Amino acid sequence: MSALPYRAALEACAAEPIRIPGAIQPHGALICFDPQTLALRQMSRNAAAMLGVELAPGPLPAGLSGLQAPLRAWLESGDIVFLKVLEVAGRRWQLQGHLTPQGALLEFEPPPQPDEEALESLYPRLSAFMADLSASADLAGVARAAVREIHALTRFNRVLLYSFDETGDGTVLAEANDGVLPSYQGLRFPASDIPEQARALYRLSRIRLIPAVDYTPCPIEPVNSPVDQAPLDLSRAGLRSVSPVHLEYMRNMGTGASMSVSILVNGALWGLISAHNAAPRMVNPQIRNACDILGQVLSMHIETRLQAGLAAERLALSAVEQSLLAELAEASSLQAGLAAHAAALLAMLRAQGAATIIQGKVWMTGQTPDEAAIKAFAADLQAAGEEQFETDSLAQRWPQAAGFGAQASGMLAISTSQVHADYVFWFRPELVRTVEWSGNPVKAAEPVSGRLHPRQSFELWKERVELRSAPWRPAEIETAISFRNAIQTLVLRRAEERAELTDMLERSNRELEAFSYSISHDLRAPFRHIVGFAELLSDRERSLDERSRHYIGTIKEAAVSAGRLVDDLLAFSQLGRSQLHKTRVDMAKLVQEARRLLQSELAGREVAWQIEPLPDGWGDATMLRQVWQNLLQNAIKYTRGREMTRISVGGTAQGGKIRYWVEDNGVGFEMAYAGKLFGVFQRLHRIEEFEGTGIGLALVKRIVERHGGAVEAHGEPGKGARFSFVLPEAGHDKRKTISG
Repeated sequence: MSALPYRAALEACAAEPIRIPGAIQPHGALICFDPQTLALRQMSRNAAAMLGVELAPGPLPAGLSGLQAPLRAWLESGDIVFLKVLEVAGRRWQLQGHLTPQGALLEFEPPPQPDEEALESLYPRLSAFMADLSASADLAGVARAAVREIHALTRFNRVLLYSFDETGDGTVLAEANDGVLPSYQGLRFPASDIPEQARALYRLSRIRLIPAVDYTPCPIEPVNSPVDQAPLDLSRAGLRSVSPVHLEYMRNMGTGASMSVSILVNGALWGLISAHNAAPRMVNPQIRNACDILGQVLSMHIETRLQAGLAAERLALSAVEQSLLAELAEASSLQAGLAAHAAALLAMLRAQGAATIIQGKVWMTGQTPDEAAIKAFAADLQAAGEEQFETDSLAQRWPQAAGFGAQASGMLAISTSQVHADYVFWFRPELVRTVEWSGNPVKAAEPVSGRLHPRQSFELWKERVELRSAPWRPAEIETAISFRNAIQTLVLRRAEERAELTDMLERSNRELEAFSYSISHDLRAPFRHIVGFAELLSDRERSLDERSRHYIGTIKEAAVSAGRLVDDLLAFSQLGRSQLHKTRVDMAKLVQEARRLLQSELAGREVAWQIEPLPDGWGDATMLRQVWQNLLQNAIKYTRGREMTRISVGGTAQGGKIRYWVEDNGVGFEMAYAGKLFGVFQRLHRIEEFEGTGIGLALVKRIVERHGGAVEAHGEPGKGARFSFVLPEAGHDKRKTISG
């Protein structure tokens, strides 16, 4: 068979107007009416005879007058669908309606008899089904529970549940069968069995019944809608007539009736429950609605299970990724870091081989293609502009890969550079397996006389699958993308920008000097003005009461504090190059000043302060004030939540050195992490628990070390922490006071 006729037949099949067949199945009747006036626009040819009412386009006939009130109530409610059992023209009907741009559609079907018994039997079944779902250990168990219930509800000969893979092929996960029809358990169905336009309808309309394969379609009259002169869109209509190709498919399968229930996960068609009967079989509307509800419950349950499994998988892979990234950040180069942690690189994506190419240099570990193939892959991916690529059939992209399929039939690649052909590759070996199909998928459909006909045989057909690896799971692909982004931004960017570092530093220094000047000029003056005008106001307005004078004093004090903070910020920005102005420092006074500045953070808290006499220090008072403020602020922050906050401050002089400390009864920390406390942006607690930038203790360390001292930290989880710093006494400072 040539490709051209087959492709043309496929295109013709895809263009088949299955949404607008112009007819319905005859086990019910349909009318289309104006949602404003309720005037009839179109109807199925059998509607008048089935309802026993004369029907014609125009005003709603008297025989249907009983519909006016419930239909207007529905149209005014804003509900998406209309679903009721009502008496119309002297007979009870199951009614289902929905809105379209061409009008409101209303379908009529005889209700089950008696209604009450049907309802009473459905509720316990659905309850038992939900219990079975919760008790199922895996998706296979969930699928078995679903087909058992649908089989019991519909009494069809065979009920299948199959899921679709990324190619559209379906695999039967579970089956309930009374033995009349052959079993398809575990078999695969090719994607061509359900064209894309049919899949779209399955997403739109969750349940579909074909009670008799050899029915005679009942036409819609008139054929075209008076609204848009187009055939009536029956996409959501349960009675919609069936494609002749699908009816032929059913006959070839040996089924006289069928029903399907869509399984939608995250809005996509995840799978189908497909029920088949050898002879024609009707399923009443209430049973179908029960199957629809069952399908929705099943869809939500599968979605929840898949999301939970994906989240757990992501978490496990992310832990490996983060550990590997931490090691790479300390490595001299990406390639050296990956080589030193090859096992982690393989474990991160559950691969059996890996390779990198950086600046033309190849490194490999585990089962991989040869170096020439690695270079060829990299060049091809770069030429195609692909930053990420994955396949479980490498030979499909590169036929030469068939020669090393045993080592690498699957490949996942990520780019590590936006300039060079630098990539990290992961490889998986061939996984030879036998796939059992329901019929030969290669002969799934054949064009005859220009029209696509479904396959004739559904007999077991086995296919040996070679040159394919285990597929890359979504969580693995997401982890690879995350890893790519991380190494591009955190590792490789640093290496690629190293040549520009000197220029950047010079520019930053110039900007810092300009910033310092701007801060000094633009912020200092306003604060001085605030202080000055506050003093003038206090002196001039002699009639002010004590509270007003207190307010003015508070304004003045706040402005002074703000001005001092600006000075401190400027001093910090220039710590590395500014000159230390060392004098004898009243440490007790600095502690009291820091307490006053932090008083607002203690509102509503009970704090027991214990401040011992503090020896005077030797150093830069401005910088040391910042040390005390950060240490006290740290103690206040991490004692939050204690019924009684205890903070002690002390100092002792010994051997030419003075040790100062701040101790609290806060949350404490593990001593194993003590070394990280004084690093820039290092945190031991989540930001949701304790706010902060992570720079305070780093600032303390930098200031103390510039004074020739050292910092220490001791803590115990749940019991508190003690931070101390040591400074040389006056006369024992051997460091020179320098700038830079």
